Parts: sequence; C-alpha cells; structure tokens
Amino acid sequence: MNIFSLIKEDFENVKRNDPALHSTFELFFNYPGLWALFFYRFAHWFYSKGLRFIPRFISALGLFLTTIDIHPAATIGRRVFIDHGVGVVIGETAVLGDDVIVYQQVTLGGVSTSKGKRHPTLGNNVVIGAGAKVLGNITIGANSKVGANSVVVKDVPADSTAIGIPARVLKRGFDKTPLSHNKIPDVNKEIFEYLLKRIELLEDALPKGKQDGIKEKDNKLEELYNNFIHSMD
Repeated sequence: MNIFSLIKEDFENVKRNDPALHSTFELFFNYPGLWALFFYRFAHWFYSKGLRFIPRFISALGLFLTTIDIHPAATIGRRVFIDHGVGVVIGETAVLGDDVIVYQQVTLGGVSTSKGKRHPTLGNNVVIGAGAKVLGNITIGANSKVGANSVVVKDVPADSTAIGIPARVLKRGFDKTPLSHNKIPDVNKEIFEYLLKRIELLEDALPKGKQDGIKEKDNKLEELYNNFIHSMD
C-alpha cells in the first residue's frame, strides 16, 4: 500500500474500533495517537529514501504536538491503534505487526546502546496495556496481551498473557475478545490461597492427629499447585 492508502486506513481504523468517537470532526482534535501515526507515516517514508534530517524533524514536530515519540525508522504495520497515546515511546528498531493496540504511557524500548536490533517485535493482534514497558530485542507473539504497568524483558509466546514486574508469561487466562486486556488471572492471589490452604491442612492434621480426608485434600492442593506452576514459563 502507498502512504496515502495507509493514512486513510489509519483514520478508518479509529472509526471502526473506538466507541468514544461520535463524529469525524473529533478525529482532528481528540486523537493524538492517530496524528502521531500520521506524522510517522511521512517520516518513515522519507527515512526509507535514505534521508535523515527531514524525517527526524517531522518526528520531532509530531512529538511536540502529540507527546508521542515514534522513531521514523520503526516499522509499524496496518491498522495499528494508539489509544489516548500520551507518553508512548516506540524505539528505532521496534517492529509492530498489523492490528496492534497500544495504550498510553507504553514504552517499546531498548536495553543496549549497541547497533542492530535492540527494540521489541510485536506480532499481529497484540495488545499492550497502559503503562507497560516492553524492553529489549524480544518478541511478543501474535494475539498476545501485556497487562497494564507490566515490565516485559523476555519473549512472550503467541496466544499468551504477560503480567507483573518482571512480567510472568501465562499460558492460560487468555481472552481473544478485542481490548479485553483487563481479563487476566491474579496469580499472586492464587498462590497465597494455595499457601493458606496448605497451612490450614497441616494445622488441622498434625496437632489433632486427624487423618480422615487428608489425602484427598492434599491431592486437591497438589492439583491447584501444579496448575499454577504449569501456567507459567
């Protein structure tokens, strides 16, 4: 697609996916993420032609107007949506696939000053929650989600959820509904529940010498513990 087709698709993408939009007129004033992509598309086109000053100037102008910092060398696919967008940073070697959603205060940053690929790669249909930091030359697999305020420093497989600091990768609790990055399991709560039930079981069995049903309860706790452990990489 040429640059103008991409820009047109960016505008149409907001109309399709944002229920807060009530009129086309609002696109010109209330969507900094959309305008950040607008500036990026032109900056990236000039950058791909071997120019350096012009694209950096366009990026700086876009940053000033939108508070969103996208390096012109970054690779951004089709129908990407930067929702709200304030404080988003997308580094030079970052790669975003198609239909990616990025919320405010997200950083797709590097952890090295060396040349070469040092920023994240996001597959298609990835959702990055508000305030998340995805750092280094890592890959977030297609259809995966990163929870709000998580710090991701290792690869996330496809169809997974990453939460926490540092982020833990869960193989379960994934919801394919668009924007449902709030629907993630509370692993901290689960492990505390396991520990409390384990302590209760021991307190009930050891001092009183009660053995009835202990084996059955113990097996249930082991199953709970194994499900917790196997949910993480």
